[in-house]
Amino acid sequence: MKTVLLALCGLTPQVITETLYALQHLGRIVDAIRVLTTRGGKDACLAHLFRSGDGHYYQYLDDQGLPREAIDFAPRHLLAVTDEHGAELDDISGEEASERFLRLCMEVVFELTADTQTQVFYSIAGGRKTMGASLTLAAQCYSRPQDRIYHVLVEPAEFQNSREFYFPPKQPRTVPVLTRDRRPCHMSTDQAEITLVPMPFFSL
Repeated sequence: MKTVLLALCGLTPQVITETLYALQHLGRIVDAIRVLTTRGGKDACLAHLFRSGDGHYYQYLDDQGLPREAIDFAPRHLLAVTDEHGAELDDISGEEASERFLRLCMEVVFELTADTQTQVFYSIAGGRKTMGASLTLAAQCYSRPQDRIYHVLVEPAEFQNSREFYFPPKQPRTVPVLTRDRRPCHMSTDQAEITLVPMPFFSL
């Protein structure tokens, strides 16, 4: 059965590789990734995950010894919410934008769950809280017994504020972070722990 990761992303594309790392290190192999986001989130993913063929997503694949074609994921799979004219929205900052994002969630989840040969893993760790609520609602409406909703926790919390931390590589390295009182320092990636938290939900 094919596994699709449907993830939310705001302005921190780290959540994509962190979720992927957590899933694969629990033996949950991901075959495809789709991302629901905004224009700003899409730009961040393009700049940091897919940058010139050497972005952090490709670095993750290389670090795990996976071929570039191992997962069906490309820039065209970054799905940004749009306004009534088809222009991508910068943010989910009001009632109309929230409604449009909910509609996007419903459409994408309906399409993915229509394939009986797939299971969908939803990651609600990224983006605004309203985005997570919208994706959870869509999952409740259309998900099957094989589908799951996950949240991702990264500890220590200092790694959550680092623009250089995307996953714990096999060969640890030192990355800049901010302490809880916002002081800059450096920490080794072997101190990071990524936890995948399954979220119970009722499917309609």
